[in-house]
Amino acid sequence: MRTVRTSMGEVAYEETGDGPPVFLLHANAHDHHDFDAIVPGLAREHRVIAVDWPGHGASAPNPDVTATGLADALAELVAALTPEPAVFIGNSVGGFAAARLAIEDPSRVAGLVLVDTGGFVRRTLFTRAYCRAYAFAARPLSGWLLPRIVRAYTKPRSANDHAVVDRAARFLGTVSGRATYVALWRSFGDPGYDLTGRADRITAPTLVVWGRRDPVAPLFIGRATSRCIPGARLEVLDTGHMPFSSAPDEFLDLVTPFVRSALDRRPRRA
Repeated sequence: MRTVRTSMGEVAYEETGDGPPVFLLHANAHDHHDFDAIVPGLAREHRVIAVDWPGHGASAPNPDVTATGLADALAELVAALTPEPAVFIGNSVGGFAAARLAIEDPSRVAGLVLVDTGGFVRRTLFTRAYCRAYAFAARPLSGWLLPRIVRAYTKPRSANDHAVVDRAARFLGTVSGRATYVALWRSFGDPGYDLTGRADRITAPTLVVWGRRDPVAPLFIGRATSRCIPGARLEVLDTGHMPFSSAPDEFLDLVTPFVRSALDRRPRRA
């Protein structure tokens, strides 16, 4: 693993393949290995950069991590690693970070693949209360509740899914892992996590991929996400929260031609 220093601490990443860059961005309490099943297929044509968010995986611990902090770290990481516009495949909070980059620095983003993404639920009193209540409840109940939640939203059906669940459970079994998880959940109620008012500023080609059986981000959120991003296309797979892990071949059938097309017509940085 290589690292880049960011304002959120050292960020670790694994690089595979050669060619135009594709970044892989995981969910809360997960790590870059979530994408192991699709990396070989993408790396045949692309330089694949699979990131461990601050506080996760091989990156430096950070119990004060926030969703907007992850987006800041992504912008710094991308600036350090490539001058070329890249495609970003982001799951959950990873999709939020990629979409915010597309809004704030569109010349960096050739395309977006938003997978059961966060950031596109309007901030209301209900959503703010839900995020804070969840974060509060997760702390005392985390020993038995959180691993069950991971299994429930993953809907494991592949070997990679079961490995994902095991890694997340180990992460949530640590004091630092639980602190990171709770801090991120609390931040999902912050104003900066709501991109709905700025989604029309996304100019990059966007593919929204959603798991039909995702209980934590139901399909109606996927439909709403695709409607608020200009030109976005929605594709639905019969999976839980991580279609790329549960149905990697189907996922790559959708994503590979999209990535190729987005990179072929990417704008060039001056």
